[in-house]
Amino acid sequence: MREITSLCALLTIVAPYAPAQTRCPEMLKYQAPGVALMITKAAPTPAAAPGTLRVSPNFPGTVPVPVPAFCRVDGVINQRKGADGKPYGIGFALALPDQWNGRFLFQGGGGLNGSVALPLGSQAAGETPALARGYAVVTTDSGHQGSVFDGSFFRDQQASLDFYYAAIGRVAQLAKEMIASYYGRAAEHSYFAGCSTGGREAMIMSQRYPEYFDGIVSGDPAIRTEYSNLALGFMTAVFDEAAPKDDSGKPDPRKTFSDSDRKLIVNSVLQACDAKDGLKDGMIFNSRACDFDPATLVCSGSKTDSCLNRAQADALKKAFSGPKSARGDAIYPGVPYDAGIADAAGIPGLLRGPVLPVPTGADFMHFDPDREVARTEADKTAQLGDSTWTNLSSFAGHGGKLLFFHGLSDPWFSPLDTLGYYEKMAKDTGDGSVASSVASWSRIYFVPGMGHCQGGSATLDRFDMLSAVVDWVEKGVAPDRVVATGPAFPGRSRPLCPYPQHAEYIGHGDTNDASSFACQQ
Repeated sequence: MREITSLCALLTIVAPYAPAQTRCPEMLKYQAPGVALMITKAAPTPAAAPGTLRVSPNFPGTVPVPVPAFCRVDGVINQRKGADGKPYGIGFALALPDQWNGRFLFQGGGGLNGSVALPLGSQAAGETPALARGYAVVTTDSGHQGSVFDGSFFRDQQASLDFYYAAIGRVAQLAKEMIASYYGRAAEHSYFAGCSTGGREAMIMSQRYPEYFDGIVSGDPAIRTEYSNLALGFMTAVFDEAAPKDDSGKPDPRKTFSDSDRKLIVNSVLQACDAKDGLKDGMIFNSRACDFDPATLVCSGSKTDSCLNRAQADALKKAFSGPKSARGDAIYPGVPYDAGIADAAGIPGLLRGPVLPVPTGADFMHFDPDREVARTEADKTAQLGDSTWTNLSSFAGHGGKLLFFHGLSDPWFSPLDTLGYYEKMAKDTGDGSVASSVASWSRIYFVPGMGHCQGGSATLDRFDMLSAVVDWVEKGVAPDRVVATGPAFPGRSRPLCPYPQHAEYIGHGDTNDASSFACQQ
């Protein structure tokens, strides 16, 4: 790779760049030694004014800032016919901006992938995606085509391996080589950012490809989906027990709580925990100090809108505590009481009735946690995708920086599971102290009120983790706080503080301004 970089630097001196409009179509001829590669498209893409570039054909949002002209290169690695007779191959798209800033970003995927997203780099980048900043950005379908939760590709061994970890490693290497070829020099720094499946992929990069990236951002990671799905199945079963039954005796967990019940629960959580960060503002930053107990809402007489019946209160406490074995051992962490647990927009909050992102096959009417654990542990294939390896000594050793963030109202993956990984990583990679060795190269932030990756009626879900990790890598400036804003609270800003700190009001100053809050232990 060093020889390639030196050769590219020499070519830069003796052969000035041709105009981008000329260079881009030439990428159709690009070949990589030892790689079965087909470039299917290499087309100049004109600059886009704010609000005109669609993020995705299936997503209504547009990019709110100008996006400069870029060359888009699409291709497929290892086209083949699978064991099931279907066509496979690792599809990718690489955006090469005309005004390149010398950086490379790998944009993580979502769900079970299956499509090549626009290489934009908007995850945890605030209002300005990486491409708009001049980054070269790559995306991939991770080796198969299909809808976001179409798991039929798992019947093919190679497609499964590609999805779990192989595709992202191959695309990262190829993208770096293509960037060096196109610009005549290698990227100065490389970054990865993703959420959900992309968050899992970010962790895989730090664990299996420790020297590929200088900085990594992992959001709401799907660390071990077989266990998170088990936990959702458990919650469904618990809410079934307290739910009203139809004429056939079948329960509906979405009716366990009425709208007035949900409002009562959220208001009671806020009443118990909101002010523990120094200010009652509809957001719970000191989540660790939250001591809400559903038992305090049990009716003393008949059921009314101002109380819960005993079955509802018991179900709420049991469900949020997480599944446990017959011996009482925790199988998967519980979830925090937070202001967004009853949200209806986007992915419904947990009080709306658990929504499984991927079917587990569990029998919710006769749910047995121990039986489900045995079934889960027998599925060794699914464990290939777990991102649980905690020895990151090589990643940290080469100067890599790793940021995590997780919404406290995430209805799919418990933020406490991500915290559990982080704390174990501190023990296995460093000296066991989050405040010392691990904090010198990794931080984790919890976002009050935020659902899965974004959104929420009581959250500030716009924050720039990309700039935070870049400043840490390139300037040595540790992200002691990352300022967040969001449409749920117009005009308000708050600092996101690295665990175990939280944002605390200092007692004076504008309560809508992040400068009036300190990160407190």
